[in-house]
Amino acid sequence: MAEQYPIAELPMPDPTYDPERVVSIQLEALATNDDPFEDAGIAVAYNFASPANRRATGPFDRFRRMVHNPRYAPMIDHVEATTGPIEHDGDDATQRVTLTGPDGRTVTYVFELSQRRRGELDEHWLTDSVIHE
Repeated sequence: MAEQYPIAELPMPDPTYDPERVVSIQLEALATNDDPFEDAGIAVAYNFASPANRRATGPFDRFRRMVHNPRYAPMIDHVEATTGPIEHDGDDATQRVTLTGPDGRTVTYVFELSQRRRGELDEHWLTDSVIHE
């Protein structure tokens, strides 16, 4: 499973999803990270990472370790998510998300998405980066 993309039997990109839905799917999965298996929520986020994002963050095992580090750990099993409006600029979009982690810490992230790329994922909204504010 670890080196495959996409990781099967989990939500995957779909050209009918708008950027808000893409962020929502990832947040829902991360809120219950170990359902249906350990780090499944992180695997969903990996499925929705753009090819450039995956090249920068490495294979799934490296991506998983990155999300477990203190900068992104509040995303895992967060207990509340407050999302701002989607801001569109052509084929790019951003959404600010404030999460309350299981320890009560509140952290804000900005999801940056795009939908223009060559190949089978063209016209699919995917996450290019998640920036910790």
